Amino acid sequence: MSGDYVHWESVQTRWKDNDVYGHVNNVVHYSLMDTVINEWMIRTAGFDPLGDGPIALCVESHCAYKAEVAFPETIRMGMRIGRLGRSSVRWEIGMVRQDGTLVAEGHFVHVFVGRETRRPIEIPEPVRAEMKALVTGEAE
Repeated sequence: MSGDYVHWESVQTRWKDNDVYGHVNNVVHYSLMDTVINEWMIRTAGFDPLGDGPIALCVESHCAYKAEVAFPETIRMGMRIGRLGRSSVRWEIGMVRQDGTLVAEGHFVHVFVGRETRRPIEIPEPVRAEMKALVTGEAE
């Protein structure tokens, strides 16, 4: 499974991530996926969410939970792009415990839109160029 993902980040769970059942609450998985994706777009692809260019809106998200994880554990977050379209991208994320256990798999679909119009536009070329390195499925 780990060979399927192109980019990896390690994330430390926090005390507040655990819920009353003693494991990381399901909403935390979504937050971690969103953070890893956006951190990559900003740091690697040069995306500026606060600038005057386009923004990326999440139009679809999904998470399938496979195993529990709890504080204090480190989760390895694997990321790839399953589909890169003209104005949209499907990010795929695998969450893995340090012992190799798959915790969850999920995806986000972002559509790039004009900041003011909120209408789809092409993914900016510098961002698209970096995204191509993460593509593992059908592209364009």
